[in-house]
Amino acid sequence: MSQTSWEKLSSRVSSVEVLFLLLLPLAFIILKKIIRPCSKSKHLPPGPKPWPIVGNLLQMGNQPHVSLAEIAKVHGPLISLRLGTQLLVVGSSAEAATEILKTHDRFLSGRHVPQVIPRDSHVLRRLALIWSPECMDTWRLLRGLCRAELFSAKAIESNASLREKKVGELMDFLGAREGEVVSIGEVVFSTVFNTISNLLFSNDLARLEEKGMTSGLKSHVQKMMVVLATPNMADFYPIFAGLYPQRLRRELSELIEGTFARWTINVKERRSSYVHDSPKRDFLDVFLANGFDDDQINWISAELFSAGTDTIATTLEWAMSELLRNKEVMKKVDEELERELTKNTISESDVSQLPYLNACIKETLRLHPPVPLLVPHRATETCEVMNYTVPKDSQVVVNVWAISRDPSIWEDPLSFKPERFLGSNLDFKGNSYEFLPFGAGRRLCPGLPMANKLILLILASLLRRFDWSRPNGEDLAKLDMKDNFCVVLQKEQPLLLVPKKRL
Repeated sequence: MSQTSWEKLSSRVSSVEVLFLLLLPLAFIILKKIIRPCSKSKHLPPGPKPWPIVGNLLQMGNQPHVSLAEIAKVHGPLISLRLGTQLLVVGSSAEAATEILKTHDRFLSGRHVPQVIPRDSHVLRRLALIWSPECMDTWRLLRGLCRAELFSAKAIESNASLREKKVGELMDFLGAREGEVVSIGEVVFSTVFNTISNLLFSNDLARLEEKGMTSGLKSHVQKMMVVLATPNMADFYPIFAGLYPQRLRRELSELIEGTFARWTINVKERRSSYVHDSPKRDFLDVFLANGFDDDQINWISAELFSAGTDTIATTLEWAMSELLRNKEVMKKVDEELERELTKNTISESDVSQLPYLNACIKETLRLHPPVPLLVPHRATETCEVMNYTVPKDSQVVVNVWAISRDPSIWEDPLSFKPERFLGSNLDFKGNSYEFLPFGAGRRLCPGLPMANKLILLILASLLRRFDWSRPNGEDLAKLDMKDNFCVVLQKEQPLLLVPKKRL
């Protein structure tokens, strides 16, 4: 991905020059739209002065999580910016996160649905879990089903053998490619995708041998993330929403339909043979037992895949990178693995007793939160946050990347120090507002318990079964650690490593 999302905007704009012709005669109308809310909302959170028409768009930069953190250093932990005609409120401290995600969660747990999503809000209220505009009855039903059937302690325990099997297949795949260059992100992505696909459809839908960023499944999902992250004029200027000038909505729709195609035949065959009240094999049977139509099944499945796959794969890439470039930390991990894992096969019950490796994962999530701004919220009602007014329908985000690097909370915040989590009560389950890689409140990631177990099992297996080196003997300490903002905070350069079996 050679272009950033904001650079892609520049390339797209040239194809919609007519939009600028439309903007010129409407400039005064848009300017009034910007000025009017400002005059009525005298107690908005502080922020940089917006330019006419464009507002603060140009200040977002290619790395908005970084730009917003820098703006917060100047204007305070709760800031507001104008993105075209739209108001964005950003919390960048543990106190601000507490108020947004706990104190005022009832009013700020709506979902900001970008114009690129190829479903209207009234449809998403029936279909969606992540993208449901409000936390209403249908959303509660869907979340309750996911918790009970996929993410409850009982469900997670009953599926431990499936996760162990899929990780075992990954180890066999890597063992057969000893001495070859492997993309860690791609093979982990396929493993996670197959784990989820078996939970949903009792079937593998990806192949570990898929290679190349232009043809693999990971590439397909990343293309969706790129489109989602591309700045969209229809969001900044709703007057153009029905025109879709950048054609982003159509592009995402085609990508989503391509994703649906992965499991359409599974749904069709199961529906034709389904017997009501028969024993449930997987989540597809749960869908059918509850009378879900194909559109509901497709959409919720796509949300579960997109939320679970790239985030876990990216976290594993960052964790492997941090461990391999920090020799002292890696030495401690090796000693713990050697001491605690004495069998040939590795199970979830084994890796749950690895406090130092657990601390390494927490430290990875602190430095590299998978979704640095979380998925944007929306104010369903006007409310007061930290003595400032947050107007109804404002977009609200929490910059967990900034919070997890706050020097007032974390000593030496830019260094990778897993020891800071040893003996600590800090967790990432939404209770510690200085550490929120998966969010908190009503919109807390429901798959967090399963993701944690899978990340730990994969990481322990990768490090216990193999020694790792870089292609051509390059220095591990000089791994490129630049990130690329694309909804998920990915490594700019994929982690390419060469496995060597350990005796």
